[in-house]
Amino acid sequence: MKTVFGVIGSVLAFLLVVFAFVWIVQGNDFFMYKFFGPKYEKARRQIFEETKSYRQGMIQEIRHAKMEYEGTDDIKKKESVASFILHSTADFPEEDMPSDIRGFMSTLRNNKKY
Repeated sequence: MKTVFGVIGSVLAFLLVVFAFVWIVQGNDFFMYKFFGPKYEKARRQIFEETKSYRQGMIQEIRHAKMEYEGTDDIKKKESVASFILHSTADFPEEDMPSDIRGFMSTLRNNKKY
């Protein structure tokens, strides 16, 4: 009877050691991600914002919003579109914008009432 309890105890101890080892490895992986994850994502975002497709897409979006802004007489809609444009381009480098867009952005910033 002692040997049966000894074997069962040994198996349970072995399983406990295995579970503890797995928990330590997984926990380490979590803590490594917790530390390096934000840095990795920040680098990915920075690389994405430097791509040609991102910059062209942003300029295209600004042009579309500019046409919408200029095509309406509704003051509320103009304010809304202007707010959207200024908010979405806040971190976009102005030197990457074409001159017509730069002038439009300057006008929006100077006329900002909201």
